[in-house]
Amino acid sequence: MLRKLLVGLWMLLLCASISVLFWQNEFKYSLPTPIPLNYHEIAMGSKIDLKCCVTDSRPIFIHFFNPDCPCSRFNIPHVSELIKKYGDQINFKIVVLNKQKSFTIEEIQKKFDAKIPVYFDQNIAKNCGVFSTPQAVLLDASQNLYYRGNYNKTRYCTNADSNYAQMAIDSLLKQNHSPSFDALALRAYGCSLPKCTK
Repeated sequence: MLRKLLVGLWMLLLCASISVLFWQNEFKYSLPTPIPLNYHEIAMGSKIDLKCCVTDSRPIFIHFFNPDCPCSRFNIPHVSELIKKYGDQINFKIVVLNKQKSFTIEEIQKKFDAKIPVYFDQNIAKNCGVFSTPQAVLLDASQNLYYRGNYNKTRYCTNADSNYAQMAIDSLLKQNHSPSFDALALRAYGCSLPKCTK
């Protein structure tokens, strides 16, 4: 009888441990990121003042990235492909949002295998209405907010039918009006700011 009780307790502990691990590593990132109490909404089409980031008249794509966020790490290959594919037409930037560790520009550029500008300014996220990582922001050539949202409906960026950021780039380059996306594209998922934890 005692042996059955111990086996039962062991199985219960094992199931609880698996549930906690699943929550910590997977399920919590499938839930929308909580909107901060002091969040100020920035509407699509709003003029975004990014004097620090403007180097030419091309549209600007800003990747908001936290090296400690699992969702950010999983989409590095996807963002790298976007940079390679559209780098001659779009002005790519990376904004690192992590208050707990310091990273160098070279470390971030190496992760993406791209020599693009890297910023550590939290105000860029605030100006764009970003409160989680990873997030994509696309500004047209006049610095109007064209798209702010997710890269894909999966955090691994494996669903080609929901490559939202890429769709926004294609739409802008074809000079279409702002594309319409479902809620999964525009509702923030990932790691919360300012500490980028969930």
